Amino acid sequence: MDRIKNPFFPGAGSPPPELVGRDALLEDAQVLLIRTQQMRSEKSMLLTGLRGVGKTVLLNEIERQARANAYRTISIEAHEGKPLGPLIASSLRSLLYEFSQLEGINNKVKRGLRVLRSFLGGLKMTFGDITLGLDIEPELGSADSGDLEIDLPSLFIAVAEAAQEKKTAVAIFIDEIQYFNLQELGALIMAMHKIQQRQLPLVLLGAGLPILPGLAGESKSYAERLFHFPDVGALSEKDVTKALCVPTQAAGVTFSDDALREIFQLTKGYPYFLQEWGYQSWNLAETSPITLAVVQVASKIVVARLDQNFFRVRFDRLTAGEKNFLRAMAELGPGPHHTAHIADTLNIKLPHLSQVRARLIRKGMVFSPAHGEMAFTVPLFDEFMKRAIPNI
Repeated sequence: MDRIKNPFFPGAGSPPPELVGRDALLEDAQVLLIRTQQMRSEKSMLLTGLRGVGKTVLLNEIERQARANAYRTISIEAHEGKPLGPLIASSLRSLLYEFSQLEGINNKVKRGLRVLRSFLGGLKMTFGDITLGLDIEPELGSADSGDLEIDLPSLFIAVAEAAQEKKTAVAIFIDEIQYFNLQELGALIMAMHKIQQRQLPLVLLGAGLPILPGLAGESKSYAERLFHFPDVGALSEKDVTKALCVPTQAAGVTFSDDALREIFQLTKGYPYFLQEWGYQSWNLAETSPITLAVVQVASKIVVARLDQNFFRVRFDRLTAGEKNFLRAMAELGPGPHHTAHIADTLNIKLPHLSQVRARLIRKGMVFSPAHGEMAFTVPLFDEFMKRAIPNI
C-alpha cells in the first residue's frame, strides 16, 4: 500500500482521520459554549480518562467549535513544576491586547490590563517577556495580594467583563490539568465559581487523568457542583470498525472482518493504539483487503514501537521501588487491584507501600478508582511491565 496515502497517524494529540464515539460529549460541549455565550449558567467541563483515549483531540475539537461560535480562546498545557500564575498570565495578556484592537480600547479592557498588571506584581517575580509592553498602571487592591485563590478570581472577572464589553466570550482550555497543585486547582475552581455567580461569558474546559475529580473535590468540596467530569473511555467494537474502515474506504481499501476483530482485541478499543495498529497494518499490506495475517505481523512492530516510545518514556522515570510496585500490579492483571493484594504479591506489609503509592499517583502512573484500589493510568501497561521485567 502507498505509505504516503496512509490515513492513520499515531501522534500525541493528533486528530484521527475519523473521530468516532464522542458525539454525545461534543454535543454537551456545544450546549455549554452557547449557554455561556448567552450568559446562562452552566457547569464547565473537565474531561477525564486514561492516557491515549483522545482527551487532547477532544479539547482541540471543542476549541474549534468555540472559535466557530465567535469565541476568543486560549489554550495551555500544565506541566510538572510549572506554576499556574505565569502560565496563564501570558495567554491572558495576549487576549486582552487582542480585545484592545477591537474598535479601540474601552474601559473594561483598560481595567483588565490594569488588573493583569496587578496580578503580575502579586506574583512577585518577572516571567520572561510577560511584562513587556504592559506600560499601564496596576489597579491597586485588585489581584495583587500574592494569594492565587484571591487574585485569580479577580483576574478572571476582569477578563470576562472585558469580553462582555466587546460582545464576545472567552473559552480557556487547559490540558494535563492534574499537574497543578491543590492550591492552584482550588484557585481555578474559585475563579469559575465567581464567574458563574455573575453569569459572565467565560468558560473553562480542561482534561486530565482519572485522579482529577478526586483532586478537585479535595481542593474544594463544591467542585462537583461547578464542573462536569465526563469520562473519556475506550471505543466500542462498532466504533473501532468505523474508525478503521471509513478512512481506508475513502482510498478504496478495506479490512477483512477477522482483521478488524483482531485489532479490537489487541487495542481494547483505545484510540491511540488503534492508530498504531492501523498505521502499521496499512504500511505492511500489499493489496486490499488488509488481512488477519497482515495485522498479526504488524502487531510485532507495534508492540516494539510502543515499548520503545509510549511505555518506555514513562517507565524510565520510575525508581526501582516504583517499578517493583507496578510489576506487582501487573502480576495481578490489568486491574484495578486492592492495595493489600499488591502488598501480598511483594511480600511486604501494607503501610510500607504508602509512600511509593503516593509518588506513583503524583507521577500520573496510577490512580485510585475506589477506596483501597489502584489502577494503571496507561492502558496495556500491565502487559508492558511483564515484558520489561519478566520475573517479579
